[in-house]
Amino acid sequence: MAERSAREAVMEQTRHTGILPAIKLKQREDILPYAHALYEGGARVIEITMTTPGVLEAIQAIVAEFGSALRVGAGTVLDAATARAAILAGASLIVNPALIAEVIATAHRYGAACYSGAFTATECLQAMEAGADMIKIFPAALGGPRYMTNLRMVYPEANLIPSGGVSLENAADFIQCGACAISGSRNFVNREMIQQCGLSWVTEQTAKYLKIVTEARAQAKPLP
Repeated sequence: MAERSAREAVMEQTRHTGILPAIKLKQREDILPYAHALYEGGARVIEITMTTPGVLEAIQAIVAEFGSALRVGAGTVLDAATARAAILAGASLIVNPALIAEVIATAHRYGAACYSGAFTATECLQAMEAGADMIKIFPAALGGPRYMTNLRMVYPEANLIPSGGVSLENAADFIQCGACAISGSRNFVNREMIQQCGLSWVTEQTAKYLKIVTEARAQAKPLP
């Protein structure tokens, strides 16, 4: 059996865990402890936004530490040059907040997966036509969980990942309404909670989301 490509592995792990935590920091600091905390909670694919200081070095460090055990994605990628730089640093996933065709093409050219941002039905279709491997629905809070069902009714083959407004209280609803995974930053890496409780909060929070996703999938009914 042929070995899976990095692109295939990222998609498989995203579907399997059902979570895509994002690290977004305002100051330069060691991101490895955050990666360890997320991994210990069950995450196998994580995203680091390109707005995080020192992000390329962080990607390199995590890849060197974990290898293929933890796949690293670069988030908020807005152009082809940034996508290429992130992939050369070791990223096997590129995430953008909107449909940017050149970013999708560049990611695939270098063997990485690309999760494209979209919101409307038209944007989702354009993202699929451009080759996006999954679609990150942002801001998910605007449409709510049932919006996933609306989109899946017309695009049953779409892999939707809601982000922005996902919480412990509504994560199950998003999954049961048709999302293949859930994402977010502050709901996984909240600086205020980390200052109060330490990085163990990140691990516990990640484990909670993983459990919610697993149980929601088991209880999910067929979509209309």
